[in-house]
Amino acid sequence: MKKRKLAVALKYDGVNAPKVTAKGEDELAEEILRIAKENEVHLHEDVELVKFLSTFELHDEIPETLYRVVAEIIAFAYMLKGKVPEEFNDTE
Repeated sequence: MKKRKLAVALKYDGVNAPKVTAKGEDELAEEILRIAKENEVHLHEDVELVKFLSTFELHDEIPETLYRVVAEIIAFAYMLKGKVPEEFNDTE
């Protein structure tokens, strides 16, 4: 039995909850991953999280129960790119 491949893309604007912007399986999942890699988007592999996120419709915000885990992934991706949130740059 062939194991299906899933991919989910999230977008975070820094204000609202992250939203599902793309999702797919098999060939579409491969295309999502290809586009992400081409655009140097951080990829995070978590089978259970992707399975859960794939149940949401496109443009749905993630539920509050996932804020912490997704925030940790976003923070790690920012760190890898040398970015910090704007409020961290305040020197007051």
